[in-house]
Amino acid sequence: MEQTVLQEKKFNKLITVVSVVVPVVVAILFGVKIPNVERLGFLPPIYASINGLTAVLLLIAVWAIKNGKRELHQNIMTSCIGLSVLFLLMYIAYHMTSESTSYGGEGAVRYLYFFILITHIVLSIAIIPLVLKTYAFAYLKKFDKHRKWAKLTFPIWLYVAITGVVVYLMISPYYPA
Repeated sequence: MEQTVLQEKKFNKLITVVSVVVPVVVAILFGVKIPNVERLGFLPPIYASINGLTAVLLLIAVWAIKNGKRELHQNIMTSCIGLSVLFLLMYIAYHMTSESTSYGGEGAVRYLYFFILITHIVLSIAIIPLVLKTYAFAYLKKFDKHRKWAKLTFPIWLYVAITGVVVYLMISPYYPA
């Protein structure tokens, strides 16, 4: 029992560090432009697709656990974390080689876009510790806590994944050719 408590404390420290460092590093790198490199304009549809795939896999993972397929659930959730890391790497690479694209829509759609974008960004930061904490509880076999946290984590992560696709679809007509 004490070993589990020590492991959980280690996880909590790591989760705290990752949850602070990742958004700070992303914010810093977002402002860094690599000189004399070709714009990686092919990445946005790929990382939008990764968001879409993550959303689908999250839904399948819920189905799997509700149908007693624990190993499938675990594998899918691990894949979702891997896809999220891949998304983040591609997102950073794109923004280090490309200027930000301004949204060109007008009227109510413009306000809708910025609402979706802002909630997507804020929740994509908030989801980091939620996912890691939820995953840690499963790893530590604290399934009651895992289920409790998953009820909060799942809808937020699903929202972030879906709105990532929506943001891409809304801004894609304004990307430079």
